[in-house]
Amino acid sequence: MGFVPVMWSVWGVLVVLMAAVSIYAARLGRNEEDQLFLADSSSNVKSEQDAIAARLNKIQPLKRTVLALAAVMTLLVLVYYVLDAVKQFR
Repeated sequence: MGFVPVMWSVWGVLVVLMAAVSIYAARLGRNEEDQLFLADSSSNVKSEQDAIAARLNKIQPLKRTVLALAAVMTLLVLVYYVLDAVKQFR
């Protein structure tokens, strides 16, 4: 197996993983509401919102890492094909 199929496979896996993590984060945060709780009577709602925010904050490093890896791999694919095009014209 050559370099190009492996490169495209790694890129594809990273893009699918990025999409999966993004969808998971979106589904997790769909019930999150930006509210200011002034009264103690809504402490149950506040605790639910804090739990959602904590879960979102927990997956944020994974989301950033996968996004960065997918971006680096995309750049690698672009550089490979630009260099290949330059070689063709020599």
